[in-house]
Amino acid sequence: MNVTLEAFQALPVEQVARLARAAGPRVCVFPINGTRRWFMLEHSAALAGAKDPVATYLEITGQRHIELYRLLFEHGLDTLLTPVFGPDLIDDRGDGYMRLAADGLERLATHPAFLRFYDDFQVRVRFYGDHRVYFRATPYAYLSDLFDEATARTADHGRYRLFYGVCAHDAVETVARLGIQYHAQHGTAPDKRALVEMYYGEWVDPVSLFIGFDKFCVFDMPLVSTGNEDLYFTVSPSPYLTARQLREMMFDHLYNRRGGEIDYAGLGTDEWQWMKCYYETHHERTQGIGRRQNGPGLWVPLPQLVHPDDVNCARPRSRPNPINQVERET
Repeated sequence: MNVTLEAFQALPVEQVARLARAAGPRVCVFPINGTRRWFMLEHSAALAGAKDPVATYLEITGQRHIELYRLLFEHGLDTLLTPVFGPDLIDDRGDGYMRLAADGLERLATHPAFLRFYDDFQVRVRFYGDHRVYFRATPYAYLSDLFDEATARTADHGRYRLFYGVCAHDAVETVARLGIQYHAQHGTAPDKRALVEMYYGEWVDPVSLFIGFDKFCVFDMPLVSTGNEDLYFTVSPSPYLTARQLREMMFDHLYNRRGGEIDYAGLGTDEWQWMKCYYETHHERTQGIGRRQNGPGLWVPLPQLVHPDDVNCARPRSRPNPINQVERET
């Protein structure tokens, strides 16, 4: 299908979903980060006079999570992995944050708004990661049982899948333990499919795209990251994600990054000249470079690229390219 970004943006959401599904299983990793910044910028007034500020924060941010999950599902991303908690946060932010995080994690498994969403959208929910190991000797061990209850409650839902990552930062020891258990039961080492099914509770296809925020880094998607996933990073916190922004990423994912290798032997001199000019224009420029902004100390990405249409590259008259001739003769 030949479609422009503008036409793609104008399509009904149902058609966008059909196009996404037609390309095969779409597995999206979407860690929702920057939530506190989004809340304070957009909803701080809700705290004024609130009897329970923590409950107010969790109520508003929880509803936004549901809206984001729904947005991605409606656009044809049928399997979503969303890392929600890592043990490093305990050391970085202290006990107060851990108590807040525990309340938030409990809501994912028990709150009526989440349960209603799982039922209405037929979302099968699972929790992956080493949460039992990290929570076992803490006041938060009860969370793992709540996770199991939510998994059992939604086991028959078959339209969408939502995997919450909890302490899924390093799967090495877990994978080793699962391998030993599998060998004890079957007398042979597990293949990748068996390991994925044991780790996640069911088979998960390789990740298709990762939507991060802020500094360029990917995390918490053990066993299903192949290096072929398309990476996208928003500048604004994740809760600001819009349908238009999501469609830009999906268009790039479905169309711009697809296709076979370029036939360099078939390029003419003008194409090689433009390529050389483009790379020279961006010599020593690197995507992912940023700086600390004065004041809040916020890391912000620096603009690095000149749009291809704005690159002032002379285009000589096309003629046979000697590089191509050498490739043909060899």
